[in-house]
Amino acid sequence: MLIDDHEAPERAPLTIVPGQIVSVQGWDTEWPAFVFVTAEVGSGWVPGRHLSISGTTATVVTGYDTTELTLATGAEVEVLIDDVESGWSWCRSDAGAEGWVPNRVLGDV
Repeated sequence: MLIDDHEAPERAPLTIVPGQIVSVQGWDTEWPAFVFVTAEVGSGWVPGRHLSISGTTATVVTGYDTTELTLATGAEVEVLIDDVESGWSWCRSDAGAEGWVPNRVLGDV
């Protein structure tokens, strides 16, 4: 159950695949595991460990989907992947939607 609201960003989710080349924009100060990247079809925050970074470009080594769930306090979710290193979990809502939720808003799930 969520102990606080989580609002997904307004930008469209980005899905990257191994071998894809992306532009590196910079590291996040709040979530230090994440780097902001731009691809041909959009942009988003991706764990740096999923990339082989060389200067301002990177090659994707592990695919990633930046989809986040917008959920209100008290929402029930099922944690499918707990990414402890990044501080986020891939969850499924009661309605069947899937996406990332920060661990800090997850209660006992």
